[in-house]
Amino acid sequence: MGRLFSIGEILIDFIPHQKGIALKDVVSFTRVPGGAPANVAVAVAKFGGTASLITKLGEDAFGDFLLEQLIKFGVETDKISRTKEANTGLAFVSLREDGERDFSFYRKPSADLLLEESEVDADWFNQGDFLHFCSVDLVKSPMKQAHIKAIQAAKTRGGIISFDPNVRLPLWDDPQECRKTILDFLPMAHIVKISDEELEFIAGTADEQQAVRSLFTGDVKAVVLTKGAEGADVYVQNKKYASKGYAVEVEDTTGAGDAFVGGFLYQLLDMNAQQGNLASLLSEHHEKILAFANASGALATTGKGALSSLPAKEQVLQLIK
Repeated sequence: MGRLFSIGEILIDFIPHQKGIALKDVVSFTRVPGGAPANVAVAVAKFGGTASLITKLGEDAFGDFLLEQLIKFGVETDKISRTKEANTGLAFVSLREDGERDFSFYRKPSADLLLEESEVDADWFNQGDFLHFCSVDLVKSPMKQAHIKAIQAAKTRGGIISFDPNVRLPLWDDPQECRKTILDFLPMAHIVKISDEELEFIAGTADEQQAVRSLFTGDVKAVVLTKGAEGADVYVQNKKYASKGYAVEVEDTTGAGDAFVGGFLYQLLDMNAQQGNLASLLSEHHEKILAFANASGALATTGKGALSSLPAKEQVLQLIK
């Protein structure tokens, strides 16, 4: 089995003890690890894969805490550097009654944005490895250039590139800058995971089929459209494979999409996916892959926080039965 590399942010999510009130009215929070790329790495590690996070943390107590958590969950941390030039990123979250959330980020910049391209080593990657990234750390920064180097290196070595735009507009000065950046990076990926809430913004059309087709650009071989509790669709080679979600009692949706991605990528890693057989594997095994991914995402909503709510492989298999 290849290994998963995830590049981008890891941060502290402060989750409120109260639901259904504005962030300004929340009086107490629980500190939990977060950050989409880190969540995906932890999910893959918990399922039994090998996962490594590429990022930078501040030399502060929050950075120490996050490193300890990654080690606890089995994620390799040797590609994480530290800096005194910026603090570890923070995000304060408010939860609606349905478990959906709003964010307020503290990072101008945070340490992860200071990762230099020179700190990315092309020799890290091998054929059969996966590199996963999101858009949060694609703002103008050294980290954006580090992404480009990592993507090019992993692809050259025969790796598969996975991109989840994971749109967070409050982190961008201009929504159109966010959209343009996502569209610039889309052709670099082999797999694009996108939520139904993001599709129109990124594709520029409300027509779902037309929007999905527009995402097949450059090296894109598969588009995964997630629909929350309704499940997900995967588009491969002009074909659509639909799946249904799993009914669970939702506590907090933070990290659910990342759990889905982790489950999806873990299945492909377990099947020894390569650039050449990716499309055929998805066509042949879409039911198994989507069932595992949907169950992973559903179970992640049953607890608070992201990393702490990511399910074990046994829990996922039990739900699928």
